[in-house]
Amino acid sequence: MGWFLFSVGLVSLCSMVCTVSGIGANWGTQCSHPLPPDSVVKLLKDNGFRRVKLFVADNDALRALGKSGIEVMVGIPNDMLPSMASSVKAAEKWVAKNVSTHITTNYVNIRFVAVGNQHFLETYNVSFLKTTFLALQNVQIALIKAGLSGTVMVTVPLNDDVYESSTGLPSGGDFRADIRDQMLAIVKFLIYNNGVIAVNINPFISLYTDPNFPIEFVFFDKKATPINDGGKTYYNMFDANYDTLVWALNRNGFGNLPITVGEIGWPTGGDQNANIEYAKRFNQGFLTHILGGNGTPMRPGMIDAYLYSLIDEDAKSIDPGSFERHWGIFNCDGSAKYQLNVNFVDRKRCVTKPSTKLDDQQAAPSVGYDCGLADGTSHG
Repeated sequence: MGWFLFSVGLVSLCSMVCTVSGIGANWGTQCSHPLPPDSVVKLLKDNGFRRVKLFVADNDALRALGKSGIEVMVGIPNDMLPSMASSVKAAEKWVAKNVSTHITTNYVNIRFVAVGNQHFLETYNVSFLKTTFLALQNVQIALIKAGLSGTVMVTVPLNDDVYESSTGLPSGGDFRADIRDQMLAIVKFLIYNNGVIAVNINPFISLYTDPNFPIEFVFFDKKATPINDGGKTYYNMFDANYDTLVWALNRNGFGNLPITVGEIGWPTGGDQNANIEYAKRFNQGFLTHILGGNGTPMRPGMIDAYLYSLIDEDAKSIDPGSFERHWGIFNCDGSAKYQLNVNFVDRKRCVTKPSTKLDDQQAAPSVGYDCGLADGTSHG
C-alpha cells in the first residue's frame, strides 16, 4: 500500500474499546528550518502513520493535527515537572490549554499525555527524582477534573536504564536499586489509573558505547548467536531488553501493565555505525518483526511503538554525540533518506476500559487471548 510505516493492532473483545495502534512516529521540532506543520501532517498521512508523539505541546503542530484522525501523544517537558509537582492548578492550566482546548476546539485526537521524558537517566543525577511522581499524580487529577480521564491516558516515557538484570539475562530483570521505590510508586499508579508505561529502547546506543558489543545481535535477521534464558530463546537485543522490563514488572506484581515503546530507531550519520545501510536494516527488521504480531518470548502479541524519529533535527544538542541530529527517516526538508517497504493489515489494538482492573491477575491472559483472536470482524 506504500512505503514506510503503517498502523497495526487488533480488534478488541469483551471489556475493551478499540483505538488505532501499532507503529507511530516521534515528531521533534528542533530544526533550523522546520517544515510547516501542515506539511508534516501530510507527510505522516501520506506514509500511513496513524499515531504521533510530540515531545512538547507545540500549538502549531497540534492545530495542524486537528481533524487528521492521527492519534496524538503530547508531552510535558522535564523543565515543567517542578511546577506540575508543586501545584495541581499548574497541571490544570496546562491540561486546559494543551489538551482540552485542542480536543474540543481543534478536534485533535489526543489520547495520551507523556509526563516528562527519560527522567531517571543517570546523567541527570536524580534531578527529577522527587518531582516525577508528584507531577504524574497532578496531571491525572487535572485530566479527571477536565472530564478527560476516560479517553486520555497518562504515561511516563522512561529510558531502558531504569531496569537492569542481576544475571545478564531477561529473567534477572528488576528495577534499578537506587530508583526502585520511585519506579514501584509510578507503576502502581499507572496500573490503578489504567495508564501505560513507555520505554525508550535504542540498541544503537549499546553499540555506540561498547565497541565490543555483538553487532549482529542488534538486528533482526537471526545472524547472531541466540541467548537461551530458561527455555526462551532470544535472537535480538530488542526482545531481550523488552522482556527484561516484563520480568521487572512481573517480579514486583505488576505483570499486567501495558508497555509502549516510546522511542526506537537508528541514526544515519554522526558515527561509523550510523549510516543508511544499518538504519534501513534495523528499522525494516524491527517493523517486520513486530508487524508479524508474535511479540516477544515473555509477551506474545502486538507491540506498540513509536519510531525515532520522523524527521532529522539539525538544531539538537550533540552532547550525547553527533548522531543526535540524524535519527530521522526523512531529511529536514521532508525528503526520504531510504525506503521501508511494509506490507500490512490495517488493524486496531486492545485498550482496556477504565472499569477494567489491570491489577486483576486474570486480566493479562484474557486480554492476550481476546486480542489474539481479533481479526477485524465483529464478535458477538
